[in-house]
Parts: sequence; structure tokens; C-alpha cells
Amino acid sequence: MSTLQAVRGMHDILPEHMPYWSKLERALCDLFAAYGYSEMRLPIVEKTELFKRSIGEVTDIVEKEMYSFDDRNGESLTLRPEGTAGCVRAGIEHGLIQPQQAHKWWYSGAMFRHERPQKGRYRQFHQVGIEAFGLEGPDVDVELILLTRRLWQVLGLSAVVQLEINTLGSSESRHAYRALLVEYFNAHRDRLDEDSVRRLERNPLRILDSKNPDLKPVIEAAPRLYDSLDEASRTHFSQLQELLQAVGVSFTVNPHLVRGLDYYNRTVFEWKTDRLGAQAAVAAGGRYDGLVAQLGGKPVPAIGCALGMERVVALLQEIGAAPLAERVDVYMVMAGDAALRAGLGLAEQWRDDIPGLRMLVNTGGGSFKAQFRRADRSAARWAVILGDDEVREQVVTLKPLREQGEQLRVAWADASGTLKSLLGLTTSSMT
Repeated sequence: MSTLQAVRGMHDILPEHMPYWSKLERALCDLFAAYGYSEMRLPIVEKTELFKRSIGEVTDIVEKEMYSFDDRNGESLTLRPEGTAGCVRAGIEHGLIQPQQAHKWWYSGAMFRHERPQKGRYRQFHQVGIEAFGLEGPDVDVELILLTRRLWQVLGLSAVVQLEINTLGSSESRHAYRALLVEYFNAHRDRLDEDSVRRLERNPLRILDSKNPDLKPVIEAAPRLYDSLDEASRTHFSQLQELLQAVGVSFTVNPHLVRGLDYYNRTVFEWKTDRLGAQAAVAAGGRYDGLVAQLGGKPVPAIGCALGMERVVALLQEIGAAPLAERVDVYMVMAGDAALRAGLGLAEQWRDDIPGLRMLVNTGGGSFKAQFRRADRSAARWAVILGDDEVREQVVTLKPLREQGEQLRVAWADASGTLKSLLGLTTSSMT
């Protein structure tokens, strides 16, 4: 029989990579709590209609990339290609999103798009989404940017990411701009590639985001969206830039930054890096003030941001960042059946007595020498030794493996208190 392999573009995250993922996840959880964002968890499968109505039927995602199928009742369902639409659907369905009310949520999980797999781009990938509802000023736009900037600081990535911003204006100003773009690109139709010709009549703004280097000259000469903005959008964008400058955030205005989803308006932004090849964006987002009403709710302003976890992990590895070091306090070495029976019971008693204790108990037998090799590889601070003599006398031997100190023999009844003292495990360190 042939060896089974994972589906193309859907990768395994192996134990050797998890310390980087854990480092990122813990940093994110701490930041969300610090900024007042609450977690929600969303279904992986949604009705296909949700994404057609939110993302846009003429986007690449809906036209070419979604994993859609009919269930047994004949209803079209889709593995989620992004998280914002599901978050908005949940907020409307449960009556959480209401005018004049502010909500800040975050979520994480697997997303699915049938794209060409390459470094930093997978068919199953993981995103963290951050969404804020009920706030229309540029201050919340800046808060999202500051939150992500602080993440780069915490992870040591500040030097390898750069912020780009733009504004897409209101739907009315985009409509006027769209007419100018169609007229301009029609005049240069012979210079467009197949994708751009397809987008010309249906979604011409997406031509501005083309990665085809041959199109760069014609795109650079295209009309600028900023020249078609309404006054309210101009003011919002000016205030955004003033606030970013006031808090010391460096940024570049990129007039060709349009994002790939139809629901965006006004502020859009991306954090980019030049360290991951073609997959430059590690986090991106923007305002979607019309989406709640578009999906059946009452009109509520909103903004969100998504962070690609695979790309951030790849960036951590690229710069040689240290992964999260998992602490091991104690490794229990046991020899003989009596020691095994006693040791398993003692270990559970210590876990009860010392919340937060990180202890590995030797399994699979082996000589004392072999067990000590395992203890050394585990990077445990102390070894607890239990042999026939210790069982007979109801004591354990404590041997320091990583720090200065003498070997101790301690009665079973006193072992919990002694370990807690030796390891410095206070109440705060156990939480």
C-alpha cells in the first residue's frame, strides 16, 4: 500500500515548530487582554451565501478559491476563507451588534483557500482576527495599528516589518473613481494581462493590486483614488495620519493598496516585510462600515485586522528568534516495580500540593544511566530519584541538574514543601 500524505497545501505543524506558535499565541492572548478585546469562537463551515454577499462575487476568493460543497440537504456550504464575515454574522444572529454600542472581539483558527501552494501561502492556513464595532472615528483605526505594532515589539520583529496605509473612501467616491479607472484601463487594454481584462468591467480596483511586474508602468500612471475622495473620507484619512504621527508610528501611504475584499472602505493598512519573498503581508485590515447592514443588521461602523500566523512564525524563524522555552521543574527517575508504584502516586500527590509544577515522570523503564540521560535532555532543574532504598525508607533523593546545590534526602511527607521552596514556586508563578 502507498503511504498516505497530507492534502496538498494543508500542512502539519509538528512538535518541533510548536514552541514558535506557542510564543506567538501567548503574546497575542496577553495583548488582547491588555487592550480589552474578548475572545469568540466561530464555525469553520458557513453558508456559501455569506461569503458571496460579504467578500463579493467577483473577487478571486469567491470565484476561484473557496472550498464549497452541497450538504445532504442540498444547501451550499463553504469552509471559511476568512473570519470577518462569520464574526459579523454571529454578532447579528445573537443580537450583539447594535447601534451606539461598542464591541471588541478576537478569534483564531484555520481558514481555507484553494490557492497555489508556496512559501507562506497554504490552502489551509491560520489567522487571528481582531474586530471592533460601533466606533467610527480614526482613533480605533490607530488602536488596531498600535496593538499590532506592540506585538512586533514583544516578538522582536519591529525592525523587519513596515506599515503601509491608504484610504478607499466611501462607496460613493469609489463608484466615481471606478468610472475613471475603467475609462483609463480601457484606453490601455492592449497592455493588460488576462486577469486584469477580466477584472476591468467587474472589479477594476483590483487591477491596482496586480503583482504582474509588466503592468507596473500602466498602474503607476493610473488616476489616484485620493483625487476622487469625498470630504468626510479626506478628513478621516488626514486625522488618521495625524494620530499616527502623534504617537510615533512610522508609515508609508501606498495609493495602490486596495485589499482583496469588496467590503472595505476608508482606512486600509498592511504590515509588510521583505524577509519572506513574495508573501510580503504579515498582517492587514481596514474599515468595513457597510458590512453589518449588508448582511442584514442595523448600520454599524466597524474595523478589523487579520494576522497570518504561518507568516509570523516563519518571520520569527527567519530572524533567528528564540522559541518559547517550556519550563521543566522536575524529572522523576525510578528503578524497580516498587519504586514505579510509589513514584506514580507521589507524583500525583505533588501535582495536587504544588499547582503549576511541571514534572516529567520517567516512562518506558530503563537503567538509572538511561533515565538520567532523559532527565538531562528534558532540561529539568532537579531530578527526583526513587529506588529500592528510598522506597524502603520512604524518602526521595533530590539531585540538582541545572543549578548549584547539594543532593538532598527528604521524607515523602516533607517532599512537597521542599520542592516548592527549592523551585521558588510562589502563588503568582503557579497561575
